Formats: sequence, structure tokens, C-alpha cells
Amino acid sequence: MLSTSPVAARAPVRRSVAVQRLGRIGYADALAVQHDLVAKRSANPRSGGGSVVPDTLLLLEHSPVITLGRGSKEGNVLLSAEALRARGVELHESGRGGDVTYHGPGQVVGYAIVDLKPDRCDVRRFVGDLEETMIRCAADYGLAAGRSKGMVGAWIGDRKIGAIGVRISRWVTMHGFAFNVSTNMTHFDLIVPCGIPDRGVTSLERELGRSVPMDEVMDRLASHFADVFDADRA
Repeated sequence: MLSTSPVAARAPVRRSVAVQRLGRIGYADALAVQHDLVAKRSANPRSGGGSVVPDTLLLLEHSPVITLGRGSKEGNVLLSAEALRARGVELHESGRGGDVTYHGPGQVVGYAIVDLKPDRCDVRRFVGDLEETMIRCAADYGLAAGRSKGMVGAWIGDRKIGAIGVRISRWVTMHGFAFNVSTNMTHFDLIVPCGIPDRGVTSLERELGRSVPMDEVMDRLASHFADVFDADRA
């Protein structure tokens, strides 16, 4: 059963968010960028100044890669690492929550480096806010995406259009969401997506029956992310 009800609101603190587009980038390189930003965002403000970096949303595409979350179960990757490499698909441990997922060209990945203090220290709320960002983006294209009880992500019926996997340390977040725009759906056949065997995956292109510019989708996701997180664009 789907629900588009927003997560319960609390008194917001207005913040700012910087949006960086990294283009197409390898998974290891993007992970290094995240770790650098997390270290800087976690640093104490310097005397007379603000934080080293503001909250940041990284928007990018990955080269084909399967990533393993901390909850990954044996058997949810259906080929060996060698067989995946032969198909041009990398395999990486991620350190995020969740099970196994696929990233590749045609999918907008949004990595959120956000200090949730002082007003958003709620893991479920944070995940719900990422879901809401994708749900609103799908609605821009006339698609009724929503939440699925007991599941994480953005869903159209029993088909997942947007996945989520996060890591939070001292209330500073990393990793984030993956929103399928024109993703090669056959690559999801290499895994049990998110460890859920009886659900499907979908994309904007598949649902709409037409192509959608990636830059346009990134613009919309950035705008909705700022709105959901009560943020001004830095």
C-alpha cells in the first residue's frame, strides 16, 4: 500500500545547501569526495567563522557498479566479481545501510552531506525526506510515486523508481538516493535489487515512454531537495 504523506514536520531551522554536479564518475572517486566533505562538515566551526563547508548535495552518474550495503545478504549478487568485470560492471563495498543495489549511466545519484543538528536529528525523518524529494520529482512528470509500507524508497505500484541507502555519523550524513531516469534496466537482473525478490524496478523513461534530459531531472531534484530540507541554495 502506497502513501504520499509527508514525514511529520518540526519547527525548521533555515539552512543553506550547496549543489555540486560531478558528471559521470567512478564509485571509488565519488566515495573519496564524500569522505572529504564529511570530514570538513563534521569539523567544529572556526573562531569567527562558520562551518568549513555547508550542507552539500552531490549530483552525479556512476559508471556501471554494484554496491553492497552493510545489510547485504549472500546470494543477492547473482554473478561472481570476475563475471561482472567481464560485463563492465564493478563491485564495491559501500559502508551505507541497506542491501545490494546497482548504479549506472542514466541514473541520478544524489549524495547528501548534511549536518542534521540541531533540528533534524531523526534517522527516519531523514530517510523520509529523501523519499519525498524523489516523490515530488516523479510528480513533476505526472507520475504518482509514493512510499510502500515496510519498504524504503520511492515506488510506483510495486516498482521501485528510487532507492535509498545512507550512513550517519555524529548526525552528519553521507550516501543518499538513486533515481532511475534512463537506466539500463537489464543490469538489475545481475542482482536481487535491495534484497527484495518479489518487487520490480522502473525508470522515468520506462513509465513515460519517452526520454527525459538528465540535466532537467537533476535541476528538479536539487530544487525539491532544498525545499524539503528548508534550505536556500548556497
